[in-house]
Amino acid sequence: MNAAPADQIRLLDVQAIDARLQQLAHRRKSLPEHAEIASLTKDLTQLRDLLVAAQTEESDCAREQTKAEQDVDQVRQRSARDQQRLDSGAVTSPKDLENLQHEIVSLAKRQGDLEEVVLEVMERRESALERVRELTERVASVQGKTDEATARRDAACEEIDGETASITKEREVVAGSVPADLLKLYDKLRTQQGGVGAAKLYQRTCQGCRQELAITELNEVRQAAADKVLRCENCGRILVRTAESGL
Repeated sequence: MNAAPADQIRLLDVQAIDARLQQLAHRRKSLPEHAEIASLTKDLTQLRDLLVAAQTEESDCAREQTKAEQDVDQVRQRSARDQQRLDSGAVTSPKDLENLQHEIVSLAKRQGDLEEVVLEVMERRESALERVRELTERVASVQGKTDEATARRDAACEEIDGETASITKEREVVAGSVPADLLKLYDKLRTQQGGVGAAKLYQRTCQGCRQELAITELNEVRQAAADKVLRCENCGRILVRTAESGL
């Protein structure tokens, strides 16, 4: 392939622009906010799971408390009815009186036991409520930090994207002045060679692979026509000659 020396040198300008674009892409991908947001999101997921568990426990305790209070109320009402029968004098049989009195005593014990259950459930529910309040605050705190990190990331990305768009337009202009076949070869090599498709020959050294050319290769370069598109024998990139090539 042949191309005017000026076109080959212009290819180095394209390469420099592509290097800037690659740096911007790396910078965008490597923003510290990405890792920060990932860590905060993980924490937030765990906290929300714990919050749901605490809310479920509180809800279960609430139902258990309602049931226990209903049991106490039923026993209390039955005891009140028995006491009313006893006080009314309607029961005259000694045996019936003894049974009624025994039932009132039993109901009083039963009521006391059930009230203990209510207190125990209330304590568990209060503990669960406190856990819900604590986790709600922690979720809000982590969510706030996540929102702040996201805003910082988005602002940084917006700045990088703006710079990328501007440089991309610059590349279109510069690349548009490079022959299509040369640019096609360059783009192919750039994809294959980690983003570097063309390199300057500086002081007999390929700036793409940083390898000094062997004597035989140097002689071939010296003898090549000025418009011949050369390739580095070591890395395969387009080798662009300049006044600094040391030939």
